[in-house]
Amino acid sequence: MNQPSDLDAWRTNLQRRVFLRNSAYGLGSLALAGLLDPKLFRSTARAAGGDASRSEASWRGVVRPAHLPIKAKRVIHLCMAGGPSQFESLDYKPRLKELDGRPFPESFTRGQQLAQLQNKTLIARGPFCGFQKHGESGQEISDLFPNIASIADKIAIVRSMTTEQINHDPAHAFMNSGSIIKGRPSMGSWLLYGLGSETDELPGFVVLTSAGATGLQPVSARQWSAGFLPSKFQGIQFQSKGDAVHYISNPPGVDLETQRGTIAEINRLNGILAGDRLDPEIQTRIAQYELASRMQASVPELTDFASEPRSVLDSYGVTNPGDGSFASNCLMARRLAERGVRMIQLYHRAWDHHGDIQRGMTLAARDVDQPCAALVKDLEQRGLLDDTLVIWGGEFGRTPMGQGTGRDHHILGFSLWMAGGGVKGGITYGATDELGYKAVENVVHVRDLHATILALFGIDHARLSYKFQGLDVRLTGVEPARVVREILI
Repeated sequence: MNQPSDLDAWRTNLQRRVFLRNSAYGLGSLALAGLLDPKLFRSTARAAGGDASRSEASWRGVVRPAHLPIKAKRVIHLCMAGGPSQFESLDYKPRLKELDGRPFPESFTRGQQLAQLQNKTLIARGPFCGFQKHGESGQEISDLFPNIASIADKIAIVRSMTTEQINHDPAHAFMNSGSIIKGRPSMGSWLLYGLGSETDELPGFVVLTSAGATGLQPVSARQWSAGFLPSKFQGIQFQSKGDAVHYISNPPGVDLETQRGTIAEINRLNGILAGDRLDPEIQTRIAQYELASRMQASVPELTDFASEPRSVLDSYGVTNPGDGSFASNCLMARRLAERGVRMIQLYHRAWDHHGDIQRGMTLAARDVDQPCAALVKDLEQRGLLDDTLVIWGGEFGRTPMGQGTGRDHHILGFSLWMAGGGVKGGITYGATDELGYKAVENVVHVRDLHATILALFGIDHARLSYKFQGLDVRLTGVEPARVVREILI
């Protein structure tokens, strides 16, 4: 799908002065434009007639009509930054527990890539917590997550995830963009480019971060970058404490009328420039000024939790709304979803447990268990879960071998769960071997996850691309990717 980044702007920018200035090839461009889109001249006529039914900030996406049936309209990605151990969360291995403290069989690891355990003596580490079966589905979930266990029949657990990057930052990049190359768009940016947003009052892609007591893995802003797509598709980080957006209020001495006049004049000048040349960043600048103006009204209302009943705050575990906790961010995610935000990512930096995993994992689980379950239940109660996709997981997993008192990074098999948005509840998909070292059944690569997410939004991953440096670049890259239909309704 090799279309310009802003098709509507491209149509309307074929103006007379551009045609005259570029007359050497103007007729060819005009003819080609008409062949590519017969509605070109009707669209231009409407623009000349002053059709202001949609603002410059509106973007309807390039996937029109949808390639596939639409199951999800928005996604809440609960990013457990640092890589939570699957052995203390979603993948119970009785044989590993039996082998605890003994040499790990060399037959599993010979010739394999390890992170910090390379050339070390490998000792098996069994889970330090118990597992129980929950719900009518009998899904096995760690005792560290009793609240998530209560929604066992609403979630699909994938135990056979694999990735390609064994260190945090490139693994985050691969999970978000399908590539470790800097400058590639994140999946939230691809969704906005493909589908647009359902809100004109807020950004279509919002990111919030929080931190636990241990395992504080840094997360860089490139994880929500638009890459080579126009920057209007990038994620916007909201602050978890204080004002959600910096400088959302007018400075002293600037009233609303003055500000509106300033923005109108800036956009007039930008409009003159946009009429002279086709530059997506000029259109982005105009759109962002308009969006920022509307956000001055929408953001204060969004962040005011006064309308939330005490029972809702308690269900999430929110003691002080807006305190920067993961619980507050989960409630904010529901409020963003209600208001039409397409992609919402919550990073909880608490899962890098190379040492003292028993304490660190227990504290991290306590941070997220209650609010994650409350979010799924709240979305369901409000009728939003059916078309909201919720994803929980890290950038990779942890080794079945110990690293002192912790576990090392692991890419050959890890777990995540998904709920809502066209995903079956109460199922476990895929499996690792008896010691949890490698995914061996129904393996799901990160590219498969991306293809599945796009499919739920009605997008064929092979048909959503963007021309960059002469290549048709896709989120799923050039290697094979499959939609995991077995977990879909």
